Amino acid sequence: MRPLIAGNWKMNKLAPDAALLAGGLAERRQGQGDPGCDILICPPSILVSRIAATLTNSSITLGGQDCHAAESGAHTGDISAAMLADAGCSYVIVGHSERRTDHDEGDALVKAKAEAALRHGLIAIVCVGETLDERDGGQAL
Repeated sequence: MRPLIAGNWKMNKLAPDAALLAGGLAERRQGQGDPGCDILICPPSILVSRIAATLTNSSITLGGQDCHAAESGAHTGDISAAMLADAGCSYVIVGHSERRTDHDEGDALVKAKAEAALRHGLIAIVCVGETLDERDGGQAL
């Protein structure tokens, strides 16, 4: 199995800084040979298309931070797996502890999101991590 180094930008960066960061990373990687791992960046969904253009002809892959389980519909503010694939993503993160805590997402919903990702050719990164309180309380392992 090949290691994956993934950077989840969470709710950070605006378009100019994001393009500069992604472009700089892609430029630094150019001509460097195989790093022995795959490199993935997951910007906020509003930046995915811009970053996809920045990463054209780069060895860096692009992922979404989350997707909805449904193919389409009245889900204001959400993004489908099909939309992420269409925008150039190869991966999507589902089940992040912050989504589980802040949005009450349980295992069944995370499973449905992962299945939606797979239907659209995305690799689902299924998070099973702990909350900050659990980590600080020594319950992470």
